Amino acid sequence: MTKKGNSTGLFSSIKKFFSNTVTQVICGLLLFCAALYLFAALASFVPNGSADSEKIVSFNQKTAELAVTFNQPNKQKSLSKEVNEIKNDIGNICGYRGAVISEKMINEGFGLASFLIVAFVFTLAIKLCRIDKLIKKNFKLWKSFLVFFFLTIWVSVFFASTADKIFEDGFLKFGGGIGMTFFEKLHLEIKTFGVVLVLICSLFLFLIIAFSRTIPFTKNILEKIGKKSVNVTKKRIKINNEPTVKIGDEIVPDEWIDFKIDDKEKKTAKKSDDIIIENIEIKDEEIEISDENIENEQDTEKKTVVKTAEYVENLPPYNPRKDLSNYKFPEISLLKQYPAQATAEEDKTEREKKIVETLKTFGIGIKQIFRTIGPTITLYEIVPAEGVRINKIRNLADDIMLSLAAIGIRIIAPIPGKGTIGIEVPNTNPKIVSMFDTIASKKFQDSAYDLPVVLGRTITNEVFMFDLCKMPHLLVAGATGQGKSVGLNAIITSLLYKKHPAELKFVLIDPKKVEFNIYADIERHFLAKLPDADEPVITDTQKVVQTLNSLCKEMDLRYDLLKMAHSRNIKEYNEKFISRHLNPEKGHRFLPYIVVIVDEFGDLIMTAGKEVEMPIARIAQLARAVGMHMIIATQRPSVNIITGVIKANFPARIAFKVSSGVDSKTILDGSGAQQLIGRGDMLFSQGNEPTRVQCAFVDTPEVENIVHFIGDQQGYPTAFVLPEPDVAPSGEVSGGGLDAGKRDSMFDEVARLVVQTQMASASNIQRKFSIGFARAARLVDQLEAAGIVGAQDGSKPRQVLISTEYDLEKKL
Repeated sequence: MTKKGNSTGLFSSIKKFFSNTVTQVICGLLLFCAALYLFAALASFVPNGSADSEKIVSFNQKTAELAVTFNQPNKQKSLSKEVNEIKNDIGNICGYRGAVISEKMINEGFGLASFLIVAFVFTLAIKLCRIDKLIKKNFKLWKSFLVFFFLTIWVSVFFASTADKIFEDGFLKFGGGIGMTFFEKLHLEIKTFGVVLVLICSLFLFLIIAFSRTIPFTKNILEKIGKKSVNVTKKRIKINNEPTVKIGDEIVPDEWIDFKIDDKEKKTAKKSDDIIIENIEIKDEEIEISDENIENEQDTEKKTVVKTAEYVENLPPYNPRKDLSNYKFPEISLLKQYPAQATAEEDKTEREKKIVETLKTFGIGIKQIFRTIGPTITLYEIVPAEGVRINKIRNLADDIMLSLAAIGIRIIAPIPGKGTIGIEVPNTNPKIVSMFDTIASKKFQDSAYDLPVVLGRTITNEVFMFDLCKMPHLLVAGATGQGKSVGLNAIITSLLYKKHPAELKFVLIDPKKVEFNIYADIERHFLAKLPDADEPVITDTQKVVQTLNSLCKEMDLRYDLLKMAHSRNIKEYNEKFISRHLNPEKGHRFLPYIVVIVDEFGDLIMTAGKEVEMPIARIAQLARAVGMHMIIATQRPSVNIITGVIKANFPARIAFKVSSGVDSKTILDGSGAQQLIGRGDMLFSQGNEPTRVQCAFVDTPEVENIVHFIGDQQGYPTAFVLPEPDVAPSGEVSGGGLDAGKRDSMFDEVARLVVQTQMASASNIQRKFSIGFARAARLVDQLEAAGIVGAQDGSKPRQVLISTEYDLEKKL
């Protein structure tokens, strides 16, 4: 009884204390100051948060070091000075504490909706200071709390589902960690459409509850819309007997627009004077009706089919996925999930000590050393002492590898953009980077790339992906068994998980006949081939040449369509077609992306040579704008395989482990690939410093699961048919009446020289090829008979009739 009385008395005292007017005003002023401080901190976080975050991390590291150096006064003093300097460098207007609070509230809390929390604190301060009575805006505190609570959650989820997807790589999290958590849970249960419905319905319910005039206001708008007649801009529409109507530069087919105006509509148009219809002559096949409401001068009036551009604009957009509307994208459960593996911290610390000791042995001092642990590689960043030459550290690669007992290390001296030197050391127990983890990552799932490709993870454990459309072509090289085939499967798997069969087609070229055969089951969904091809995956060299020439023809046809549509690239063209601004009767069609993947390119060069290289070079030079992209892979990265023409047109390159530095320079124009450790370890380069990536592992059973999942669904009647290549029929006599079998053995070489130099003379051929004059003269005659050079015109030099090597190869 006594305890109950004491607790009741204490509660009464606290209630009495806070019921005092002076106490409430003081609390209100404190809350007002707190609101101003939070607002300033949050506002300053937006421009300065990225830089301040790095400084806070550095501050925490220095503080931790300071805590363990209590018995080292000199070092403690130095660290204290560095800590103070970091604090002074904080860009937030409210200092270190303001930066920390704003980081927690925005990026980890409710995002930009945190400003609403500040607004509620400000509202509470106004209430406690009695300012609401002075401005005669009395409000109830509990209602304000509910309003701000709902708006904070709603705005946070809204920004997480919109702005955070658009600016996913930015530092600022518009929806915050809490908003993203809510959105991900909702998205997992009800997908994007459900989330949109929840946001719209909840906002409307909130407006109905919070504002009593919401329903009358909405009702008033709907009544106005219902009463409002169709208001068309006054213009005279010329009606004729043509079966089409013109929209912009395109003629629209009559099945798109075909409707009649009845008497009631005609009266409305006459009354409102919105639509002016010009009377025209009606032929025998047209229907004649009477209309008393239009001009008393005539008892009858002609009625005809009215075709207007406005009707076409009101049609729904063309849906390229309509033919396979029930198609289901592969499920993430088709991929294998590997168990998580722990990282041995003691091993990493021991290696740090060994690196420092090894460098000290050779007289190299180190100020600091940091480590970044990746799935298969750990990057040690060292800051050398003053006066240490970088080359001296680079030359100690073998000694460091010996001391660490590592299978291979790579030294980056210096790391671009940093004042450190990097030493990449393989992990003792490497982790498996699974395709499941990379495909399931938020970065890939929320990607807005046109052709998203996820390769694996970087040294910092970040998911590495790129847009193939921006590459636009990819060269993959590496020694046998180092992960090329797995890498190609990872690229194909990425695209299968993101693209619909109507939007993407593959042309798979596999001289080995076994690598891509697994994808034959998706022939009617994703593959493209020649009209007479028996197999969906091209394996025969002669078929490869025909397919590449067919792709060149497809490329030219697509450029003709883009020219007719006044579009610069495939994206603009498809947008116009979807919005029904292009006429299918004029040959226009929806253009899917075409990705050509060539395995064992070196074997094709050996067997077909220029017949393969020339069309590939032409596709690489021109096909980007029309949505055709090429990926070629080879295990022989020598200069006679990866020629200058190929390298010039394939800016994006992937290098797996190679046997020598010469091969690395052939692929990447620099060394480094020979120091990789294999098993999917690769360097990705796009003209800048290579990025080291551990390729995601996708096993054959996983690929089979995906292929069977797609193949079991409804597909198109046939594979995507490529145009027939322009190939001369077999047995045709080439060379304008001169049988190819009777040509000189050096005919092809001489023809290439003549086209390259654009000069045809017997003396020049005699000198270049060290042959007799009579043979050189016969070769010139053969060139003339083949239509490569013109006839002799007195003392003037012969005219070369072929201007490019590509045209010559077709001629030959």
